[in-house]
Amino acid sequence: MTIRLPLAVVVAVVVIIESVVELRGESNAIDVDAVGPLLQATSKSRDQHHGELWAVLVAGSNSWMNYRHQADVCHAYQILHKHGVPDDHIIVMMYDDLANNVDNPTPGVVINRPGGPDVYAGVPKDYSGKDVTPENFLKVLQGDAKGMRGTGSGRVLQSGPNDRVFINMVDHGAPGIFAFPDEYLNATDFANTLIGMHRDKRFHEMVVYVEACESGSLFENLLPKDIEVYALSASSPRQHSYACYFDNKLGTYLGDVFSVKWMEDSDIENLRRESLKSQFVLVREEVTTSTVMHWGELSIGSRKMARFLGGKKSSHPHSRPTTQHLQFPADPCVNSSVPSPDVPLAILQAKKHSATTPEEREHLQEQLDILHEKRRALKLAMHELAREVTGDTEVAANMVSGRHQLHDIIRWPCYMDAVRIFHTRCINLAQNPYALRLVDTFINLCEHGYTADQVLRATTSVCPFSPKNVL
Repeated sequence: MTIRLPLAVVVAVVVIIESVVELRGESNAIDVDAVGPLLQATSKSRDQHHGELWAVLVAGSNSWMNYRHQADVCHAYQILHKHGVPDDHIIVMMYDDLANNVDNPTPGVVINRPGGPDVYAGVPKDYSGKDVTPENFLKVLQGDAKGMRGTGSGRVLQSGPNDRVFINMVDHGAPGIFAFPDEYLNATDFANTLIGMHRDKRFHEMVVYVEACESGSLFENLLPKDIEVYALSASSPRQHSYACYFDNKLGTYLGDVFSVKWMEDSDIENLRRESLKSQFVLVREEVTTSTVMHWGELSIGSRKMARFLGGKKSSHPHSRPTTQHLQFPADPCVNSSVPSPDVPLAILQAKKHSATTPEEREHLQEQLDILHEKRRALKLAMHELAREVTGDTEVAANMVSGRHQLHDIIRWPCYMDAVRIFHTRCINLAQNPYALRLVDTFINLCEHGYTADQVLRATTSVCPFSPKNVL
C-alpha cells in the first residue's frame, strides 16, 4: 500500500532534516543533488528569508614581490562569482599593479599557482592604487556611502539585519596590525567596527578569513563570541603566515598557504554540503606551516560554505593541482613554502641560483648583502630605542630579543600609540614589512610599565635612522 503525504508535510520534513544536519555540521549527511528540485526550492526559500550575501575582498599590499596577496584575492573573487554571487554584491580592494606590470610576461593575466588559470579576468576594481587604505576599508564595512563619494566606485556594503557578509583580508601583519600599501589597520579599530556593525544590525551572520602574519591577534581577546561573527586566521597571534608556489618564470610567490588551502578546497567541494567547520578542520590539518585558528561565535561553523561563498553549483570548477602537473613532491604548496618575512630573501636566492653568468650572480649576491645589512641596521636601531626607553642595556636586550615570554596585549592604548610613533617618526611599517617583525618590542615595553611618551622621547635621538627602506 502506497501512502501519499501532502506536499506541505513533505516540505516540512525536508526542512526539519536539513536544519538538523546543519546544526550537526555533517558534510555528508544529505546529498542535495539527490534530493532534487523540492529541496533546492526549500533551500532557496530559506536563503531568501535570511537575506542576501555580500562580500568584501581586500589585498593590502602592492609590488611584484607581494604578487601572492592580490592573486589570492582575485582567486577568492572567482570562487564567489562562479558560485552565483553577483558582482554588485562583491566589493574588491586591491592595488591592481600586477596584470600590466613590466615584470609580467603574460600581460593581463594573474595566476594563483604555477600553470594555473587566470584569476584576474572580470575582477571588479572598486578601489585600487591610493584608494586602498584602512580608512576606506572601514567606511566600506560601515556602509558609509557619503564618506566614499568620489572615491573609486564609491560602493559600500548595503547589508541589513537579514544578510550574510563574507570578508577576506590578505596582506602582511604583526601583533594587532594588518598592513595596507601605505598605512596599517589596527586590531582595535577593526574589532570596534565589527561590533558596531552588529549593534547597528548591518548583518545577520558574518564570516571573516584573514591571511597575515600574527593574524590571530586581530581577534584574540577582541572579537566577542556573541555577535554572530565567525573568523578564521592563517596563524596564531604569535606566528608567521607562509607564502608558497614560487614560480621561476614570474620570479615571485603566487599564493599563501592558508589562502591556497581554503580556496583549492572550495574549488572542488560541493559548498552546499561542506560546512565552515569541516573546511576549518581540513585546512587546519593541511596547513602544517602555521596554526590555523577560529574565533568568535563558533556555532556558526555548522553553517554550509554556500551561505558565505554562494550556493550555485559551479559549472567550471578548478581542479585541485596534482603533483604530476606541478612536478613537486607530495604537497606542492606546503613543500614550496617560506615564512612571509623571508620572501624577499628567498626570491633573491632563487634568482641567484638561476643566474646564467658570474656577473649576474655577483649582482644578486650584492643585493642579498644589502638586504641583510638593512635588516641588521633596523635591529640595532630598535635595540638603541629600547635602551633609550629603559635606560639599561641588559633590560633593553630582553625587551627586543623576547627573552621574556611575549605578553598578551593588555595595555592596548600604550602599544598602539608606541607603534604609531615608530611608524610616523622612524620607518613606514606598511612599506617595510620586515619592520613589522620588531614591533613586539613595544608589547614588552608597555607590559613592563614603560609608556608611549617614553618611546616618543627616545625617537628624538634614535630616529630617523638609515636606511628608510627595509624589505
